[in-house]
Amino acid sequence: MNVWIAIGATALGCYAVKLTGLLVPAGALERPLVRRLAALLPVALLAALTAQQTFADGQALVLDAKAAGLAAAAVALILRAPFLLVVAAAVAVTAGVRAVSG
Repeated sequence: MNVWIAIGATALGCYAVKLTGLLVPAGALERPLVRRLAALLPVALLAALTAQQTFADGQALVLDAKAAGLAAAAVALILRAPFLLVVAAAVAVTAGVRAVSG
């Protein structure tokens, strides 16, 4: 039963956040600072999520195959490879490192 309470609370919280966003006056959203933050916030959140999923294992910092795959993707991005090639390089390097390390 506690799971359903958590699901209900989460649903209500999401609805409240959405409603709050709709109640913000349009003039407040047109400010340059707000526009800049709205453009940068998703990038920052995605970078933080990527770092957490790549380098964390619970409370420990780890360097494993995922870090090698991320490095391969970064190199592919620096070389201006197409997105599909970036993903393929990351997958191939991660799989290769995992296969070699056992």
